[in-house]
Amino acid sequence: MYFHKDEKIALFIDGANLYSTARALDFDIDYKRLLKFFQKRANMLRAIYYTALMDDADYSPIRPLIDWLDYNGFLVVTKPAKEFTDSQGRKRIKGNMDIELAVDVMELSKKLDHVVIFSGDGDFRSLVEAVQRKGCKVTVVSTLKTRPPMVADELRRQVDQFIELTELEKEVGRPVSDRKPIPDDEYDYEDI
Repeated sequence: MYFHKDEKIALFIDGANLYSTARALDFDIDYKRLLKFFQKRANMLRAIYYTALMDDADYSPIRPLIDWLDYNGFLVVTKPAKEFTDSQGRKRIKGNMDIELAVDVMELSKKLDHVVIFSGDGDFRSLVEAVQRKGCKVTVVSTLKTRPPMVADELRRQVDQFIELTELEKEVGRPVSDRKPIPDDEYDYEDI
């Protein structure tokens, strides 16, 4: 992995995508360790976590995580999720944060040397290309180890550096035994 100590970087974390990826790999992310990992390697200006939340719920299982992130060095960007029932009668949540993430990357890229995106969503390929034209390097963190891979091939080919999430497990992972259960439908987002 290449990062330079004096490089100005920011982390852009697609929360639902990273959660799904780590879960498919059977480990959880320790966000305190994740921050420290990147702070040691570069001049990290910002770490932004994007997620949609159910607006009308009295309690959301991810609220403790969101609150912890907010108080511990992350900027948290949320928007209301929409609940619907699919054709098989299952409760689903729609809460795509791609536009919010893309706008922030474009705005902040003027002040950055290196953008780090935690998502494998192929929709970000054009964003990566645009940021690279501005002179920024772009790294994507996702995985090829699942079947199917969680990172789109076109995105992986476009970036300057791809980091396999499994290679970070020892640095930023937390044992699954420490996991607090989250209902399966909490992160069952459409458009991931």
